Amino acid sequence: MSNDSVVTRFAPSPSGELHLGNARTALFNYLLAQRHAGRFLLRVEDTDAGRSQAAHIDALAEDLSWLGMRWDVGPRVAGDSSEWRQSERAAVYEPCYQRLIDAGAAFPCFCSPLELDLARRAQLAAGRPPRYAGTCRGLSEADRTERQARGLRPTLRFRVPPGLSIEFDDLVHGPQRLRSDDIGDFVIRRDNGTATFFFCNAIDDALMGVTHVLRGDDHLGNTPRQLLLLQALNLSAPRYGHVALLTGADGAPLSKRHGATTVRELREAGHAPQAICNLLFRLGHSAADNGLLSMDQMAQAFDTAHLQRASAHLDPAQLRHWQGEWVRGLDPAAAVAWLQPWLPAQLDAAARTRFVGAVLPNVVTAGDVAEWVQVFFTDPLQFEEQAREAVRNAGPEFFRAAAAAIGDPPPELQRLREATGRKGAAFFMPLRAALTGRLHGPELGPLLSAMPVERIRARLSAQEID
Repeated sequence: MSNDSVVTRFAPSPSGELHLGNARTALFNYLLAQRHAGRFLLRVEDTDAGRSQAAHIDALAEDLSWLGMRWDVGPRVAGDSSEWRQSERAAVYEPCYQRLIDAGAAFPCFCSPLELDLARRAQLAAGRPPRYAGTCRGLSEADRTERQARGLRPTLRFRVPPGLSIEFDDLVHGPQRLRSDDIGDFVIRRDNGTATFFFCNAIDDALMGVTHVLRGDDHLGNTPRQLLLLQALNLSAPRYGHVALLTGADGAPLSKRHGATTVRELREAGHAPQAICNLLFRLGHSAADNGLLSMDQMAQAFDTAHLQRASAHLDPAQLRHWQGEWVRGLDPAAAVAWLQPWLPAQLDAAARTRFVGAVLPNVVTAGDVAEWVQVFFTDPLQFEEQAREAVRNAGPEFFRAAAAAIGDPPPELQRLREATGRKGAAFFMPLRAALTGRLHGPELGPLLSAMPVERIRARLSAQEID
């Protein structure tokens, strides 16, 4: 594989937000291009006007950019949008249609959706695979003229040549072979004049110089059709690799309709892009390095030979693992900057640093910090039952002595131990329970440093009368 010849692309339809399955497809194509110092294109396939929305294009670009991907052609890159937006490429497609028509490789089809559905049902009832029955394949020019005179608007179908063996070497599944006799003539232009996926996806790959396409294996059956199209137009086809789909907890493939978790939702919950990319990198792709990798390191480790055929299950626990790995690598300033949107506005810089330092070992996502903001800065304190039991067992004398030892600056643990006469679990468990309402959480030293002194004193004093 020549380094300067690799061109990959991600070509989503702007019909919804970017979910993790599509984000992984984009990442794999991006890493393949980066690995070989090639080019990565972001193409928007929006010819289905009924499902496409311009707002989703902006959101898509925002999500991919946030994840750390950069593209050479596409939204937010200088140039004409007709280079990457399919709805603006009709002038590019029209000559290709005409070449196919002139060569007899395409024909108008006047079949209505009802007629096509009835034919499909009949084939299924007869135990045959559903495919276009060829109803309009042999219409004469007079027949076509008569139908058009009745106001019927035809689609344009590609005439699949009989008796061919279509072969290609898939980057994931290996050698593939399909007979053209098993493929029905397929629509390449809708009756409203817009291009279908089969057509514009293949034509754009060829005209944009795309050399490698990694996409979901639900497209594996599309590849023979697209190879036939490109062959009929004498255009070069890319190398295809069909990656197993990601599945959710119910085993169903992730999809927009399936309600899959979106990149925007994870971003707003405070997940780090590096954590998300490390998770996606290992879903359906094996890697020798089990540590948290940068984008450059992932690119160097990415290999199409390591793409797996079996579907990969998206486990939220795995995302939490990689998020935790990322959090543990943060320095104090970076941690404060990351958590800033979730911190109380009234905290000064020193107080923010102390609070983040105290809770960071107990935080994986930024959303987790909301619990500790509530614990540290909001009254009345909500107790877990086991914490309430620890407070009762310690007795009011313990808290009376602890409260009396509180002073300014923040109290020292040793002074509290001496005042209460307790140590070990008998000391720190009831003290943490009284201050946080929980038995587990931040270490006591950082906790005492981060919590306002007046709140510490008030919470301890409140236990004197229990």
